[in-house]
Amino acid sequence: MNKGKGRQKGLDMVDITEKKDVRREAIAQGRIQLKPGTIAAIKRGKVDKGDALEVSRIAGVMAAKRTPELIPACHTIPITRVSVDFDVGHRHIKVTCKVTTVSKTGVEMEALTGVSVALLSIWDMVKELEKDENGQYPTAAIEGIRVLRKVKGS
Repeated sequence: MNKGKGRQKGLDMVDITEKKDVRREAIAQGRIQLKPGTIAAIKRGKVDKGDALEVSRIAGVMAAKRTPELIPACHTIPITRVSVDFDVGHRHIKVTCKVTTVSKTGVEMEALTGVSVALLSIWDMVKELEKDENGQYPTAAIEGIRVLRKVKGS
């Protein structure tokens, strides 16, 4: 099997045919920096587009479930649970996505995709509040997206 060294064409998925189904879980996290006024508007439910956190939660769940459509070498696996949670600070919102399955391969890509799209969704919901007079986003930043934990087995 070619591990990609020097490979110029094509795409190989990892062969998981002989692997056994095992309970697997992954937790990913990231954060979005926002103006304190934007955070206050989110908390008060004063975002014109609607409830930024609920829309973001739904977007994150949907994204985790559709990861194989977005990441070419990801296997389609039976996701048994997705949760998206928020920790709202004074200048940031931390998003955590937890994905669980019983499958032959892990769910870290699904958790990373879920948290990434949840963060992008927050940005989309509040971008009008974040723009400066030149239409730029001097404060808004998505950062620190990473896998916090990956578990294989019970």
